[in-house]
Amino acid sequence: MCEAKRIVYLVGAGMGTPGGMTQEAKEALEGCGCILGAKRLTAPFEEGGAPCHALYEPEKIRAYLDGHPEVIKAGIVLSGDTGFYSGAKKLEEALSDGYEIRRIPGISSVVYLAAALHVSWEDAALVSLHGRRQNWIYEVVHNARTFLLLGGNRAGERIGEKLRHYGLGDVTVFVGKNFSYPDEKIFSRKGSELSEEETEGLCVLCIENPGWERHTAIHVPDGAFLRGSVPMTKEEVRTVCIAKLRLTKDAVLYDVGAGTGSVSVEAALQGGGIRVYAVEKNPEGVDLIRRNAQKFRTDAVQAVEGNAPEALEQLEAPTHVFIGGSSGNLKEIIRTVRAKNEKARIVLTAISLDTMAEVMDAVKTGLLREPEIVQMSVAKSRKLGAHHMMTGQNPIYIVSEAEG
Repeated sequence: MCEAKRIVYLVGAGMGTPGGMTQEAKEALEGCGCILGAKRLTAPFEEGGAPCHALYEPEKIRAYLDGHPEVIKAGIVLSGDTGFYSGAKKLEEALSDGYEIRRIPGISSVVYLAAALHVSWEDAALVSLHGRRQNWIYEVVHNARTFLLLGGNRAGERIGEKLRHYGLGDVTVFVGKNFSYPDEKIFSRKGSELSEEETEGLCVLCIENPGWERHTAIHVPDGAFLRGSVPMTKEEVRTVCIAKLRLTKDAVLYDVGAGTGSVSVEAALQGGGIRVYAVEKNPEGVDLIRRNAQKFRTDAVQAVEGNAPEALEQLEAPTHVFIGGSSGNLKEIIRTVRAKNEKARIVLTAISLDTMAEVMDAVKTGLLREPEIVQMSVAKSRKLGAHHMMTGQNPIYIVSEAEG
């Protein structure tokens, strides 16, 4: 006869005090032989009959339960809701072998703050900065309302500074702290006024941006970029190159020979999860990349000064690579990329036949997978007196690896 599995309740405790818990959550904990979780969450239950232990790491909880077979039902208390940026996922993975897991939902901090502000949250962007690297600026720019979960551990540092850096000083920031506790606070500031001290500790932000970006596929006209004397991939070519890259939501893109950063910026505008390393050897170009990233609020673009392939060595592995300029080091750049990620998708441009000769040699030696080569000739109209004439630009080759 099979022995019944021991039961573990993953309980969403809401904001942390018993008053914010659902009746179902309270009843589940009342029947448990022990209660585990962060100290602030288990503290309200220490006067009850079940022993409470300040444990929250999945491995330690597993070890405790395995070492106490007399506990038939255990409760693990988690802040907020068990399905919203919760530790419940990792706990369930750690305990699913040998235990019956039951999840009980709770009230999340986003729901709590939205109710306090009398606003809805079904169309808002939801971002957690608790132990995560997130491009939250992208969400603020592209949504009317964004909730940020800070969760302590210095996650709230530089919030106001970044808003001001990217010209978002006019947004309204609602700050909620210590929900359900006696020292609960909810207040608002303009982005231009928000201080670092005001976002310290456990808090949630609701950022309202009346001037949010409403366009879907975002393409930037050439005239909008800061130019200087640095070469730039032109608008029509840039659009085709980004299409050929087939960027994914979590892409890591190297833009090698980034120039003004036009490809980097436009690629970063395609999604908030895309990270871009704009590699450029010209100091003027590096400065332009940073200034254009600031102008277009693309916090995910990181300028990297140096020569490729050496400048690529310390970067995280790419999923996609655009080579707009190789300075005669095309093969070495591709070798470095392949060493980091053999499956990285490479797209490059070439103006000269000499560069195309390098490309074909890379194909023959197996360094570059069989490519699709497009020659693109762009002509744009200009007014000449009472007439309009077409002026042609230099033809350009766009080389992209065929799908495997």
